[in-house]
Amino acid sequence: MTIPKADNSFLSRLNGVAVDVEGLLDRLLAPSAPDGEIARPPRLLDAMRHASLGGGKRFRPFLVVETARLFKVPRDRALMAAAALECIHCYSLVHDDLPAMDNDDLRRGRPTVHKAFDEATAILAGDGLLTLAFDVLARPETHPSAAVRINLVRALAQAAGIGGMVGGQMLDLSAEGRFAGGKPQQLDESEIATLQAMKTGALLRFACLAGGILGEATTEQGKAVDRYGRILGEAFQIADDLLDVQGDAATVGKPTGKDAAAGKATFVGILGVTRARERLEALVSDAEAALDLFGTEGDVLRMAARFVAERQT
Repeated sequence: MTIPKADNSFLSRLNGVAVDVEGLLDRLLAPSAPDGEIARPPRLLDAMRHASLGGGKRFRPFLVVETARLFKVPRDRALMAAAALECIHCYSLVHDDLPAMDNDDLRRGRPTVHKAFDEATAILAGDGLLTLAFDVLARPETHPSAAVRINLVRALAQAAGIGGMVGGQMLDLSAEGRFAGGKPQQLDESEIATLQAMKTGALLRFACLAGGILGEATTEQGKAVDRYGRILGEAFQIADDLLDVQGDAATVGKPTGKDAAAGKATFVGILGVTRARERLEALVSDAEAALDLFGTEGDVLRMAARFVAERQT
């Protein structure tokens, strides 16, 4: 099968999802408190909006929408799940950027939340986005079936929590030597794979699983999108690590070269740039093949895998 590369039509679809998610997040983060809330403190709301609006490719939401499309899920339902996932992603960036974590001043070409506001507000903004995500998933607009909504909530909680992204962040800090007298750990390939599957891969995997959950996929279909999501997660992290080594900070939108300086455990660090790129290319091919069950209907997601490998930001 000839796989099309990410072209203008693909970028148009990606941008279309980004616009729709931006609009939905803007509505979800409106000043007026919905039923069940008491009030929305303006400074906290402004910080949450700073963290989540006005930037980013919205690649994770795109994966939700495009995977859901395989199962003919109405776009408005897919966008609700996509927005919930983006809330989790944005919260994680706010907390990652804090001085106690990665200590970054720049995100998406703008001051990070703790720089634009202050550290306490940034922590609470992250907390607010985290909890909003589950509010959104639990709403009937996301899916009329309570069972489907429960499955979405559980899957996202697992992807974001101790056995997923948060646990991966802890492994990452440990590998830096934060808790061992300042000496970085020397992880092998298997250990790095586990760390990255949790830290970065878990949310990308959820993005693909969410489409299947929304579409009430068969077991075979669910396994196919799960495999695609798992592979794509590893590919995304390797591409991100390569950008940190070789990317331009102005283009990437955040400081580069920090992974090596911090002693972070990456495939680029252990394999070198050339072998890491070879691994990335192999992963893209595997991700494309994982969608064979869907025939040409999976071509947009195949292009997404290629986009991951070729991105410059």
